[in-house]
Amino acid sequence: MKNSKFWLVKDMRDMTSAEWESLCDGCGLCCLHKLEDSDTGKISYTNVACRLLDLDSCQCVNYRLRQKFVPDCVVLTPEKISDFHWLPKSCAYRRVSEGKDLLPWHPLISSSQESVHEAGISVQGKVISERDAGELVDHIVDGPHQDDDHNTEKRKDD
Repeated sequence: MKNSKFWLVKDMRDMTSAEWESLCDGCGLCCLHKLEDSDTGKISYTNVACRLLDLDSCQCVNYRLRQKFVPDCVVLTPEKISDFHWLPKSCAYRRVSEGKDLLPWHPLISSSQESVHEAGISVQGKVISERDAGELVDHIVDGPHQDDDHNTEKRKDD
């Protein structure tokens, strides 16, 4: 499955659950709390992660039962992908839905689960748990990787 580039030839709705899940690059960006202005719909990003996110590996500690522990956890599905305009432009789910290829640091391209961290794309070392955060409005940051050119080069300010 790694080298078949199924994401370029298959409609998202036709992917197997294993293919769909493999699109996740493990960055943890979707697990950050976001605040939406009820008047404008503007999304503000925070540096606060869901309490189930392992801040080192950027993986959910209880992925299978995450909605039991976090009822408002957003589940990404092919049918709802257009609703997730807040996903960063680097996100494989967003890129594939827009007809784009995966970026070079994506594990399906690099064959390494660590490449997303090595490229500086993940939240590893950049966020805090909601358990330690306090008020979310005190943790608003610029949106994650909203430029299309963010690829294998680590940002100079990291």
